[in-house]
Amino acid sequence: MSDLIPAAELKTYLKTVPVWEHDKKKIERVFEFEDFTSAMDFVNQVAEIAEDAEHHPDIDIRYNKVKLLLTTHTKGGLTEADFDLAERIDTLVDEE
Repeated sequence: MSDLIPAAELKTYLKTVPVWEHDKKKIERVFEFEDFTSAMDFVNQVAEIAEDAEHHPDIDIRYNKVKLLLTTHTKGGLTEADFDLAERIDTLVDEE
């Protein structure tokens, strides 16, 4: 697993995922879909990517809204793995 990203480098990483919100030791994003089924389809796609990356987001599902929170729990903050996964997740919605 990656090391924590130094504060001096964090701005550079945040530029790679501009839609994600940064809050202390995590990045998060809310995705909105037409309905519950579409939201669940998205979550299942995220699950496949996360399994492949061996890095798993916290997921909150509220009908047609999906909130993903990324942090590396074992490191206590943000690592390159969080940003890599966020970029891969973003490709799911960019393709639609």
